[in-house]
Amino acid sequence: MGGNVIDPGTAAWMLFGGFFGMLALRVPVAVALGLACLPPLLIEDRLWPMILVQETFNAYNSFILLAVPFFLLAANLMTIGGITDRLIRLSRAMVGHLPGSLAQINVVLSIFFAGISGSSTADAASQGKMFIEAQRREGYDVSFSVAITAVSAVLAAIIPPSIMMIVWGGVLTVSIGGLFLAGVIPGLLLGLVQMATVHAYAKARGYPTYGKATWGEFGSALFVSLPALMTPFIIIGGKIFGWFTATEAACIAVLYAMILSVIVYREMKLKGLWTAFSETGRFAAITLFCVGTASAFGWLLAFYKIPEALLSGVSAWEMGPILTGFFIAGVFLVVGCFLDAIPAIIIVGTILQPVAEAAGMHPIHFAMVGIVSLAFGLVTPPYGLCLLISCAVAGVRVMDVLKDTCLMLLPMLGVLALLILWPDVALFLPRLLEPDFLK
Repeated sequence: MGGNVIDPGTAAWMLFGGFFGMLALRVPVAVALGLACLPPLLIEDRLWPMILVQETFNAYNSFILLAVPFFLLAANLMTIGGITDRLIRLSRAMVGHLPGSLAQINVVLSIFFAGISGSSTADAASQGKMFIEAQRREGYDVSFSVAITAVSAVLAAIIPPSIMMIVWGGVLTVSIGGLFLAGVIPGLLLGLVQMATVHAYAKARGYPTYGKATWGEFGSALFVSLPALMTPFIIIGGKIFGWFTATEAACIAVLYAMILSVIVYREMKLKGLWTAFSETGRFAAITLFCVGTASAFGWLLAFYKIPEALLSGVSAWEMGPILTGFFIAGVFLVVGCFLDAIPAIIIVGTILQPVAEAAGMHPIHFAMVGIVSLAFGLVTPPYGLCLLISCAVAGVRVMDVLKDTCLMLLPMLGVLALLILWPDVALFLPRLLEPDFLK
């Protein structure tokens, strides 16, 4: 036991038992992670409580994590600066003629918004305010409207620039540019699956359909939206060609959003600027607080060698890449129901990384399986943050929308299975555009 007062088994019970016990008492996740660290720090002779502060600060002292608040700020500037309205116009011109038109627009706008914000919770909050009541007025069932708004919001976790990818790349030392490219095809496949689900619902329930836009209307909508649509290409292109890092790309995105909102579209007022900065500060504080306390929690797991103890039996199973992929997905799907994605990456991702390496999974493939699986946790109770936000906007209970949410998740699980069975779903674009990302 290396001279420790507490053995690994007892330490695991203290850490995980304390954490889940506080979650049951409705203590916020970030606070619960920090408080769960205190008993071992107080009992262990070689440790002391200031390690919690030290490890939390070490997590914040990261150049890569600076990208998180900047991407959030870029998204808020674009939303308040009128860019979202133009993307809605383009989405309507593209898919407004399909069955369930307003819900189809909801999904396509989530795809566009994902390429700008990287935050699923921001997507759920903004889309919910715009679409849930509008769909209700057009005769859509409330449960369907809430479910499709919450489910489509998870695309922001998968389509670059994703905050989850930035955290994963920073914590597990994986190329963020490679992750950005790897998320494009899985994200678009999930978007297409969601649109097909909306089509099936609309046909079964008789949801309304708009008239088809003319080519002139589509061209006009595309023209006014084109500057906003350039954002993900600037971010990803800059990473591919080595013009800037992920953090610098986030700063470029903020400057570009400011130019669009203030100079090009001229809709940003001083009050809107204040709102964008205050909302960014609030969301960034929540996100980074989780990063800090989860890093301290993970440090204690490593100190007591708990991951090795947990995985000692798993390594004996001798699973191949496919079975390992399904095992990893299953773990992340369960963990995502109870834990926010960022601490899950820091704690569970580091535990499972040796398992993926032993099975021969590529680090980017492992990352995408984990990120897509954790994205499901954003809409699965009891955590399900996107689902909780959408339900709060609509004023309904989670139980009232759970059936439709689960039905929408079933075809999305098919995309996750395809990603595990065929790694090129994630690795094709990195291999094609920038093979160095795969080294």
